[in-house]
Amino acid sequence: MGTDNKKTAADTTGRIRLENKERIIKAAEKIFAKNGFRGATTADIAAAAELPKANIHYYFGTKEDLYRAVLDEIVALWVSSFREIKHDDDPASTLADYIRAKMELSKNRPHASRVFANELIRGAPRMKDYLEGALKEWVEEKAGIMDQWIEEGRMAPVNTRTLIFHIWAMTQTWADFEVQWTAILGTGDHLGDAEYEEATNAIISMVLRSCGLIPVPPRMTETEMKLTV
Repeated sequence: MGTDNKKTAADTTGRIRLENKERIIKAAEKIFAKNGFRGATTADIAAAAELPKANIHYYFGTKEDLYRAVLDEIVALWVSSFREIKHDDDPASTLADYIRAKMELSKNRPHASRVFANELIRGAPRMKDYLEGALKEWVEEKAGIMDQWIEEGRMAPVNTRTLIFHIWAMTQTWADFEVQWTAILGTGDHLGDAEYEEATNAIISMVLRSCGLIPVPPRMTETEMKLTV
């Protein structure tokens, strides 16, 4: 019984730890996106997370360590959004799925995208090694598979490395420059699901057409799905 109680207590502690770290990461995304690394303070982040300031230092140590943790999570989310593609995968569906996943991240984690953009604008002082190492290898791996599709006539000849960059640019702009889009589209302070869905379908269509692929049908809205029943 004593062992069971200890396990339960350990599980609860572990769950609380994960929940607190997640709250801090999301709060830090918002504060770093708004104020930049230099302007952000651990006090502001703690207030946004609704946790004592001591928790910030307990879980992450310094502001620098927390900032790097935010960047690491952003990159991990973006990399994992492009699933482990294989030579036998369908090019059109693979690219469409990736674009949808990236747009979902722009919609749901816009502050994360802005932190990453700000880091690059400042010359990537805290992640240049990653860009030149692990990320470059990731791009080469994905581009290599797409190059095979091109060689086999399954895709039109394109620069696959540039294609990946263009997908990043087209999807991340909806998070990084939301204020520009809302002003032009007249949607108020934020973009809604309808704007993101329309933009996602447009990006998919442009990318697939440039690759000589037939665009996949746009995802139906809930109203349209009800009408087909």
